[in-house]
Amino acid sequence: MKHDALFVYSPDFLTYKFNAHHPFNQLRVEMTYDLLKALGALGDQQVIKPRQASLEELKLIHHEAYIQAVQKAGQGLLSKDEGLNFGLGTEDTPIFPNMHEASAYLVGGTLTAVDLVMSGNTRHAISLGGGLHHGFCGKASGFCIYNDSAVAIKYLQQNYNARVLYIDTDAHHGDGVQVAFYDDPQICTFSIHETGRYLFPGTGTINERGYGNGYGYSFNLPLDAYTEDESFLYTYETAIREIAEFFKPDVILTQNGADAHYHDPLTHLYTTMETYKHIPKIAHELAHKYCNGRWIAVGGGGYDIWRVVPRAWSLIWLEMTGFTLKEDLLPKNWVDKWSKRAQHPLCTTWSDPPNLYKKVPRKKEIEEKNSRTLQNLLFPIRGSERNKNVT
Repeated sequence: MKHDALFVYSPDFLTYKFNAHHPFNQLRVEMTYDLLKALGALGDQQVIKPRQASLEELKLIHHEAYIQAVQKAGQGLLSKDEGLNFGLGTEDTPIFPNMHEASAYLVGGTLTAVDLVMSGNTRHAISLGGGLHHGFCGKASGFCIYNDSAVAIKYLQQNYNARVLYIDTDAHHGDGVQVAFYDDPQICTFSIHETGRYLFPGTGTINERGYGNGYGYSFNLPLDAYTEDESFLYTYETAIREIAEFFKPDVILTQNGADAHYHDPLTHLYTTMETYKHIPKIAHELAHKYCNGRWIAVGGGGYDIWRVVPRAWSLIWLEMTGFTLKEDLLPKNWVDKWSKRAQHPLCTTWSDPPNLYKKVPRKKEIEEKNSRTLQNLLFPIRGSERNKNVT
């Protein structure tokens, strides 16, 4: 039976765990799954078990020597110096047992979502275990070992001959995915993120537009620190609508980091749940406008796993399935269950209170700066359209 949306999930996603104190905590995936079940928005028939990515699939992006290093690291056989050459054993990306298997499972989850959509079994699919956009072909970076989105995009190219629009709304620049397709005109990457002046990885300027035949197919929208909902959503929606019209993709892959929220401990953006209500709505609309509904969503960053991530990620699924919330309150049984483990008092509503933070004194300046960045980002597209009309 064909579904409008399918949810790729397994408790084994939680085996991707660096240590008990690391900010990247896949418990947020389980909490999201549990929230949707408590809400009655996710049925057993909609849940699909992921598979592990094969070595050949990983090698679509990653060097064989790097994969072997990850395998050795997970078995305790990689020396410290050799590990550091591959970005393994750092403070950001510590070594943990069976890290190859756990990482390949996250990639396999994203590939499972790809096949579900591209085979016609569903229009939309989500695998929240993925979204590890900082992984490079031969190096781990920023909590990311294998880059599931990059592997999935290359897989989409080779197996389905698809033109892919990659949309990254994580607060951190999607550097690993951008680099993987920087010279490829069949892949369009768009990342909206906090400016690299203040935040890892320090890249993602509007001047990073691609290379060679891929020039003009990489788009970056770096936002000033303390950007709020209104400016984030205006610049994001304006940019992605024009980029989608310019590129006209066959399929959309969205990376849904939830770390641009005010509560996130690692970033400096000031968005609320209003932003996370609208991001999936726009992706959904564009998927149906350009791609016959083909939309694959993955997770990403998000380090307030108690108050932010489960709500934000649940909204993606609710948008995919057209599930309407009857009230603003979160299910009481979910709140009661997770409050026993939470490090912060849990939110009890889907929306945030209007007084979530103090007034930002530079609000107008920030909005004007973001607006100028947007205009500079889109100038090449708008210029080409003007020239087309003249000829």
